[in-house]
Amino acid sequence: MIPVFDGHNDFIQRVVAAGADGTRVWLEGDGTGHLDLPRMRAGGMVGGFFAIWIPSPSGPNDAETVTLMQNPPFALPLPDQIDHDIALPHAFRQAAALKALERTGTLEIVTDAAHLRRSIDAGRIAAIMHMEGAEAIGDMDALHLWHAAGLRSLGPVWSRPTAYAEGVPFAFPAGPDTGGGLTQAGKDLVRECNALKIMLDLSHLNEAGFNDIAQLSDAPLVASHSCVHEICPSARNLTDRQLQVIADSGGLVGLNYASSFLREDGKRLPLEDLDTMLRHLDHLLAILGEDGVALGSDFDGALMPRDLPDASALPVLLQAMAAHGYGEALIRKIASENWIGVLQRSWDG
Repeated sequence: MIPVFDGHNDFIQRVVAAGADGTRVWLEGDGTGHLDLPRMRAGGMVGGFFAIWIPSPSGPNDAETVTLMQNPPFALPLPDQIDHDIALPHAFRQAAALKALERTGTLEIVTDAAHLRRSIDAGRIAAIMHMEGAEAIGDMDALHLWHAAGLRSLGPVWSRPTAYAEGVPFAFPAGPDTGGGLTQAGKDLVRECNALKIMLDLSHLNEAGFNDIAQLSDAPLVASHSCVHEICPSARNLTDRQLQVIADSGGLVGLNYASSFLREDGKRLPLEDLDTMLRHLDHLLAILGEDGVALGSDFDGALMPRDLPDASALPVLLQAMAAHGYGEALIRKIASENWIGVLQRSWDG
């Protein structure tokens, strides 16, 4: 089985929501969501980015919002900024939940490329502590504290503003050119992340913020879970110009499995087949090359395609790549090797 290393999941929220049963949900599954240890094992998933994320009072998975997103065009307003004092306890609970999974002996929070490889070789899930939206980071001293706790990947925003930058709204058809660039605090954050070798994630960031990070950062540019705007003109997707900027940096894009970011019509309905995913992959490969494309599922955070309902179905996607004409060496790169390579360049470079 070809191993899969994944660019983004929101599983930790389910662990926190389960309370005292959180570890059991990881070890045994509970019949919900997209991810748990048994389904990762069944699908050949050897690791990935586990996101710490602060929910807004309302969001894209609310029933009323889902109905709007099933009937484009739509343009949802950005949620309000969340105060640091509200965000921090949520983030602590999620980080603690990831640490609790580590204590089961089935998962390791990895902090460098060699550690990542050792964890996979030992048969443990290699987990990267990622933060999606920097609301819980009050200043650069706090960033150092989170780094000491294991944080190695950071997206300055989810789809709402922070003290550092602005996100893109959920809108279709629409582009990412909305809102202003990085604040001065955001520019300081980029420099400090570079110094600490914390990977910066461009997914959810608006175009002005993207441009600022591209100019400031000395690390490969990475979008952990994004799709192609040329195919699906969602504000969340990357334009060809943005893809070329990432390619020029030696960076990487992880393909998001969210149906509404894959479908040409932008509807929040299950993608009916995997051909559209393969079109996105073909487009990414044409611009980024064979070393610049990976996978970023958004498991437990988005509506999955009909034929890819959870992590256990990952071999179906890899088989579709093979049937589409991708050779085994390319499939292995997309499935895991490219993530490991860009992390080594980001962390050890």
